[in-house]
Amino acid sequence: MTNPTDEQYDVIVIGAGAVGENVADRTTQGGLKTLIVESELVGGECSYWACMPSKALLRSGIALRAAQNVAGSAEAVTGRLDVAATLARRDSFTHDWDDSSQVDWLDGAGIDLVRGHAVITGEREVTVGDRVFTARYAVVVSTGSAATLPPIPGLADVNPWTSHDATSAKTIPASLAILGGGVVAAEIATAYASFGCAVTMIVRGEVLDTQEPFAGELVTEALTKLGAVVKTHVGLESAARASGSVVLTLSDGSTVTADEILVATGRQARTADLGLDNIGLTPGDWLETDDTLRVTGFDWLYAAGDVNHRALLTHQGKYQARAVGDVIAARAKGAPVDDQPWGTHVATADHRAVPQVTFTDPEVASVGLTAAAAAKAGYTIRVVDYDLGSIAGASLQADGYSGKARMVVDEERSVVLGVTFVGQDVSEMLQAATVAVVGEVPLARLWHAVPAYPTMNEIWLRLLETYGRP
Repeated sequence: MTNPTDEQYDVIVIGAGAVGENVADRTTQGGLKTLIVESELVGGECSYWACMPSKALLRSGIALRAAQNVAGSAEAVTGRLDVAATLARRDSFTHDWDDSSQVDWLDGAGIDLVRGHAVITGEREVTVGDRVFTARYAVVVSTGSAATLPPIPGLADVNPWTSHDATSAKTIPASLAILGGGVVAAEIATAYASFGCAVTMIVRGEVLDTQEPFAGELVTEALTKLGAVVKTHVGLESAARASGSVVLTLSDGSTVTADEILVATGRQARTADLGLDNIGLTPGDWLETDDTLRVTGFDWLYAAGDVNHRALLTHQGKYQARAVGDVIAARAKGAPVDDQPWGTHVATADHRAVPQVTFTDPEVASVGLTAAAAAKAGYTIRVVDYDLGSIAGASLQADGYSGKARMVVDEERSVVLGVTFVGQDVSEMLQAATVAVVGEVPLARLWHAVPAYPTMNEIWLRLLETYGRP
């Protein structure tokens, strides 16, 4: 129900994005009367400005290049990417930024909705406008994160884009400068270069530098092939508008001129105006939690999704939401709480088993620890690399297929700590790697997981063969 008259609930969820919706769904299914508060669109970032629209923008160009990479279909492709049709397809996924269907889902699930800005005004108390709501058991913060704007002279004055602007643009600029080299920067660079936009990336380090090094190398090579200019190990010193264009002065003394600049240098918690100071916390801070997602120092306050800074990914936030919704219901009923590692009511995977796909072309699909992270954590490891292009299934997938796989093995326990695939369509192979990492499946048992031939999943056999039989 939208704008209910009740003011006391079992659970109040602040933020109706994908994470908040899942929390509310689990608490409602657990028999708890739940209110969700949203100041923007129900469905949040993922539905309207992140996951779905960004992938819709990327998919058309990737599909076109996939067809061009196979003899027979390559000859049939005679046109260029239709940018207007791509944008229209994007709009269909966002429902033209109309959240009516999401509101209908809340109604069907029995979750009450209040629109407005929520402020925590006391213990178990949330104020929205002139209405004060109280929660018998829990308040859950699922407000997500927002793009940061680094304090660079002139940058704020040139009206820089954030990912919101890039994923919702109605027209594509002739040129775009991108500040940053992470996932958002690399994906938007791929999409906009596909549209024929002149893209320049300004990266302080390397592209995708939190991934295995070869991931950023292969993505940088592909972006360059698409026509993008990738400037690494260089910073932005200042920005200004001149004759409608953005003029950027870099740390190496060079300048870049573009129609727009996208800033994708990091995220900050959306807690600055949440009233945290009313309960002894610092506005703007990330909310630190235990593995049941309960905020440190509280027995009634929880945080799920980006706002707790555990793993800033929608699917990981939804995973947390399932745990937190169920544990709130269990605690409310006095039922046993399974809070041991990998238990029902914890988000253990957040620590060292997080899957992630960067939807560039080639894709980067990874789970668990990189070789560098595993070594830093003190594991005794062995790194196994293999050329994906030499797999029979890959050669069928695309002519001249190029890609790489890496498996990081814990030598003491003989289990997989991390896997990274880089190549066309590798995202669809990630779940098997996730199961191997989360399940800590011994390498000796993985030999019995026979990959179907000729599929790209044969990479598992080749990695095991390279490592050696037990």
